[in-house]
Amino acid sequence: MKITPQCVVALTWTLKDTLGDMLDELDEPVEFLLGGNDLLAAIEEALQGHVAKDRLELHLEPENAFGDYDENLVFLELRSIFPAELEEGMTFDGAAMPAGASAQIPPEHIYTVSEIYPEHVVLDGNHPLGGIAIRLALTVESVREATEQEIGQGSLGAGFFKLEPFASGNDTLH
Repeated sequence: MKITPQCVVALTWTLKDTLGDMLDELDEPVEFLLGGNDLLAAIEEALQGHVAKDRLELHLEPENAFGDYDENLVFLELRSIFPAELEEGMTFDGAAMPAGASAQIPPEHIYTVSEIYPEHVVLDGNHPLGGIAIRLALTVESVREATEQEIGQGSLGAGFFKLEPFASGNDTLH
């Protein structure tokens, strides 16, 4: 079966920056819904028409990957408004910031705690790979038709390219 919009593909990949430094490796196949929210648009476009066992080498500039780095999405907030167990790398939904947070924080972003000082916390609304050109070597492991339920959900829940806000027991960026 050829890859078409709204099908399910199982992928493995190696993700590197342009200097060749490893950013992520997916060595066990994971299924993604094309035509949903699982993959970057540039990846979906490149996959169209391919079949199982095809290999692709993609070079994505920031504007086609995780966006340019925006210094206006970095905020210095009071340490006292955050939980005591705060750690670097935790994420917070901009629409649900703790009481007392700056009113200038755009609510449509996820913010990562990038630095913690005794009196302040640095929050960064950029994706951790924002501003970075990436190289993605991927292999199509399998292709199948998506079910109506999968299409209705818009995702298979893999979330490798999305930031998720901090939830108890979850401080990952995937």
